[in-house]
Formats: sequence, structure tokens, C-alpha cells
Amino acid sequence: MNRTGLFIALALWLVIGVVFGLYPELDLKLASLFFDPEARTFPLKLNGWASFARDAAMWVAWAFALPSLVALVVKLIRPDRPLMVSGRAMIFLLATLTLSAVILANLTFKTYWGRPRPVVVTQFAGDQQFVPWWDPRGACTRNCSFFSGEGSTAFWTLAPAALAPPAWRPLAYAGALVFGAVTSGLRMAFGGHFFTDVAIAGLVTFVVIWFAYALIYRWPRTRLSDEAVDAALTRLAWPGYRLRQRLFSRKTGPAASL
Repeated sequence: MNRTGLFIALALWLVIGVVFGLYPELDLKLASLFFDPEARTFPLKLNGWASFARDAAMWVAWAFALPSLVALVVKLIRPDRPLMVSGRAMIFLLATLTLSAVILANLTFKTYWGRPRPVVVTQFAGDQQFVPWWDPRGACTRNCSFFSGEGSTAFWTLAPAALAPPAWRPLAYAGALVFGAVTSGLRMAFGGHFFTDVAIAGLVTFVVIWFAYALIYRWPRTRLSDEAVDAALTRLAWPGYRLRQRLFSRKTGPAASL
């Protein structure tokens, strides 16, 4: 998560955006590699093993976030106990996943950016007009193509990779990139997304992770500590915890048995 990685990501973002903006037919040519014109479909979407691999990829990604999610819920219920995981890691993982895959991809772009998916455009036996990545005026009304939520979720595994021990970090980064690329390739093969949908999803997710890592771990003015996160969550959840204690003690006190 150094500056070189950020500059590479931004440069790729610029190159992909400009090239596919000037030549949007490249998206169609890449999608056509997975399309069977005789069957008029994307054959891999009918393959059970491929569908299982798609689902499994999401299970794997969310499995990395599950310990942090459980730790947060337990802390909010029992603020008198210390966090079960590193406070900074918990905030880093949950914040980056929520921002990249949930808020930016699914709740913002896929909701309001009307780009149709490959499987529904006229070039692939659909009934909607193809539009380039930069054009939000497509005919799609919900759960649209740009940009890929599953691609964002898969590439989000770069976040736990950033927390791996330094000696293992390059291998973890490589594994996360391969995982994101393969998952994104499956989405293209199913006719669910164009190349720009998954590529920009990966780049947006990386930039979100880079800045979150810098804010939480690197920059002195914003850098957090595990103790500070634990204390903040304790203050947040303490009033509710004390209220539950009072209500519970009333129900189980002497008067409750009368």
C-alpha cells in the first residue's frame, strides 16, 4: 500500500477509461469471446460448476470479513469486554468492504448508472442498446452493469492481504489479484459484466483500500490505535448496555418472582 501502487492504479484507471471511452467496441469484442452465436447465449452461465465457483468466491471474500463483523457485534452487546480482534483491523476491513462493494458499487453506481449488462444488449441477443462505460443513460433501471459489485467484493481481498505479515504480503497481494481477476473473468463469461465494469471495480476498490490504510495506519494525524477504537466503541455501546442491565435486573429481581 505504497505510493507506487497508487500511481499504478490511477494510471491504469486513466488508460482503461480513455481507451475504452474512445473505442467502446472493445468491450463488445471482449464480451463476444464468451458468447455462442449459434446458441445465442453465454454458455458458461448454464454450467453448474461455474455457478458454484461464482457463489464460492463471494463466500471466500465475506469469510475474511466475518471475524471482524462478529467482533463488532459482540463488542456492541458487551462493551465491558475487550475487542476480540484488532480494533484497527476491524475498522479497516469493514469500512473498506462497506464503502467499495456496498455503497459505491451496489447502492450508488449499479442503482443509478443505467448501463445494460452484456446478456441483455442487442449484440448478444438481448433487447437493449449497448452504451460505453462512461454513459449512464442506458435502458437498465435496476441492478445494472457498471460497475461490478462482485468484482469489487473479490478485489476487496486486497484489504486483508494488506494486513498479512510483511514477509507474506507480496504473496497475499498476488493471491488477492488472481482471485479478483478470476472472479471477474467468471462474471464476464456469464455475460454479467463488460471488461470495463470489472476492471474499474477493481481499481476503485484498490483506491478505497489505499486511502483507508493510509488514514488508519500510516498518516500521523489520522492514525488510529487498537486501544482508541476499543474505547470509542465502549463509549458508544455503554448507555445501551447499562439500560439492558437495569431492565434485566428488574425482571429477575425479587419483585419479578411475586
